[in-house]
Amino acid sequence: MCRAALSGDSNVKKAEAVNDGIVYLMVIPYLLVVIIGYFIYRMYKKKKAV
Repeated sequence: MCRAALSGDSNVKKAEAVNDGIVYLMVIPYLLVVIIGYFIYRMYKKKKAV
C-alpha cells in the first residue's frame, strides 16, 4: 500500500519524507537502549569502587 502511494516520479519528496520518518523511528529505541546501558554500567562501576 505504501509502495503504491509513493511510486512514480512525482512523489519523490513524499518517499524521502517517509524514509526519513522510518529512520527517525528506528533510531529512538536504539538510543534509549544505549543510554540505559550506559547508566547501568556507571552504576555497577560506582558500586564496585565502594
